[in-house]
Amino acid sequence: MLQRWTRLERNGRDEILTASQVSFVATERWGEVSALLRRPPDAQCLLVLSHGAGAGIRHPFMETITELLARRGVATLRYQFPYMERGHRAPDRPVILVETVRAAVRHACGIADGLPVLAGGKSMGGRMTSLAASQEALDGVRGIVFFGFPLHPAGRPSSDRSVHLDEVTVPMLFLQGTRDRLAGLELLRPVCEKLGPRAALHVIEGGDHSFHVLKRSGRTDQDVLEEVARRVGEWAGSLA
Repeated sequence: MLQRWTRLERNGRDEILTASQVSFVATERWGEVSALLRRPPDAQCLLVLSHGAGAGIRHPFMETITELLARRGVATLRYQFPYMERGHRAPDRPVILVETVRAAVRHACGIADGLPVLAGGKSMGGRMTSLAASQEALDGVRGIVFFGFPLHPAGRPSSDRSVHLDEVTVPMLFLQGTRDRLAGLELLRPVCEKLGPRAALHVIEGGDHSFHVLKRSGRTDQDVLEEVARRVGEWAGSLA
């Protein structure tokens, strides 16, 4: 088993956390995909985390957010979809993506060792997670986290992609930037209001779809991702 080591400053001490490379069978046809498990010593929950359409589990966003989540006691299992594992640019058909989500959740529940399990992902990965949950409950999953829900294509405002959320029965956390061109807040807010207590919306002031902020905002991308990780940790704790 390959390991990747990261040093984090935690409570005045320098600790070593591991991101262990693992794998699981995504679908019968496409076989195994790789994943990275990061489990801090004080883990309070395990988040099954999928990537967005254009970047895999080693993208800087995925690396940084999992590190910051670890500081908040959130363990992560980030995994590849089959097309990314094969080095292709175009995403798999939704049925394959959904099947992979289910396989990742099953694998995570098998290694959670008693930790509460959450699921979600960046952009497309989050949407595929909720789509899977809308078709059939994801056994063992207590909530879903969206790191930028792609409500509509850029320049084509619509709420059509949210229809399936009515069938999701677990709590959902939406993390959305005010400059997100794939989710106008004037459309997303009513969606969350309709979902009632199942939905929590956390708005990132000045953030785009990847939570990038402009220099004139006075904040850095690191500041924003720390805010995101903090909110996920708080929300996860509220589900316990």
